[in-house]
Amino acid sequence: MNLLRKPAGRHGLVHHLTPEAAGWSYVGFDLWRLAPGEVAVGHTGGMEAILVIVEGKARIGGAGRDWGEMGARLDVFEKTPPHCLYLPDGSDWRAEAVTPLTLAVCLAPGKGGHPARRIGPEGIALTQRGQGANTRFINNIAMEAEDFCDSLLVTEVFTPAGNWSSYPPHRHDEDDFPRMTYLEETYYHRLNPPQGYGIQRVFTEDGSLDETMAVKNHDLVLVPRGHHPCGVPYGYEMYYLNVMAGPIRKWRYENHPDHDWIWQRDNA
Repeated sequence: MNLLRKPAGRHGLVHHLTPEAAGWSYVGFDLWRLAPGEVAVGHTGGMEAILVIVEGKARIGGAGRDWGEMGARLDVFEKTPPHCLYLPDGSDWRAEAVTPLTLAVCLAPGKGGHPARRIGPEGIALTQRGQGANTRFINNIAMEAEDFCDSLLVTEVFTPAGNWSSYPPHRHDEDDFPRMTYLEETYYHRLNPPQGYGIQRVFTEDGSLDETMAVKNHDLVLVPRGHHPCGVPYGYEMYYLNVMAGPIRKWRYENHPDHDWIWQRDNA
């Protein structure tokens, strides 16, 4: 499996990841980059979707309703809460860019269990996780506590310059609830300034998978299994948008046994 997916250009539909193209069963991800006046359209089919306005403003229609103009931050690194829209399976949607627009479409199997609804900016608060060089800041969009999705778990993470994230290394690749849940995951990366890079390693404890990648602005990383920490060098900060889904909508993970002592120390 090719874990590092580069954008297909700088404009239009630059990422189009289906579960079939990923070689797994649950997570899909699209990314649109549009100029003012340009339009993106889609149909969710058997998937539910969360449209995340990563940056910019757009007029949004979806699930038979006009949602009006959505979006506020013009640069993702403003770190303000995102404007998002949840759409159940079987929904058409349309987004017309009002400003330069970066629109993520997060996808996972739908069960028709929830109606379309706005998500954020109200109710999303930037919160700190970790400490020291492991400090990062989270905008939870649709994690387990938010019960308006069938499958999707979605969050934004901002990692300051020189720091690590998704660390200590952890995995969620066994369907053994409540000990662990099987969740496929994607990371959509951004860097500030944009010419920067970060590092992400995806590896299993038995060494059957062990890839370390230099990630650049707008890259997408797939995590089918194993541990998946990432870091960013001094001088640059990192953003990523996480999409997770699996057989059940729970996030249960285990830290790598060699590195769990860090979590134990910091949470004593």
